Amino acid sequence: MRLEDALKMTKFESEKHKATLNLLYSTYWLKDRMSAAMKENGITAEQFNVLRILKGMHPKDMCVKDIGSRMIEKSSNVPRIIDKLLLKKLVERHPSAEDKRETMVSLTETGIDLLQKANVAMAAAHNSKIGITEDEAMQLNALLEKLRMVD
Repeated sequence: MRLEDALKMTKFESEKHKATLNLLYSTYWLKDRMSAAMKENGITAEQFNVLRILKGMHPKDMCVKDIGSRMIEKSSNVPRIIDKLLLKKLVERHPSAEDKRETMVSLTETGIDLLQKANVAMAAAHNSKIGITEDEAMQLNALLEKLRMVD
């Protein structure tokens, strides 16, 4: 869908303004589709992200602060997400052996199994919902990284 049709706008201040709105609109559009894929597995996109981060360090534990620093959505409430994953028995939490003030988190076998299923659903969503080629994805990645070089 064209941005003009989605937002019911015909004029933008500039092409950069349109690109900014296009990026924001596309982000939420994509998040909705990815969230639907995760919902089939009984988790949210943020919970999927925490599981994915933990899997990257498995079998090592991670402290909550380190998980938070790797989140895609930086405003995520990581302790609350972990609480929800605990209730589903997808992670375990315990105090750090080195620093009792730190809480360590690790994946359970149930968490690993669910993450594997969620990865399959996410891959299917990527393949069916993202209508660009691998070459176009490379170009988009380069442009997005260039966009963030301002910081």
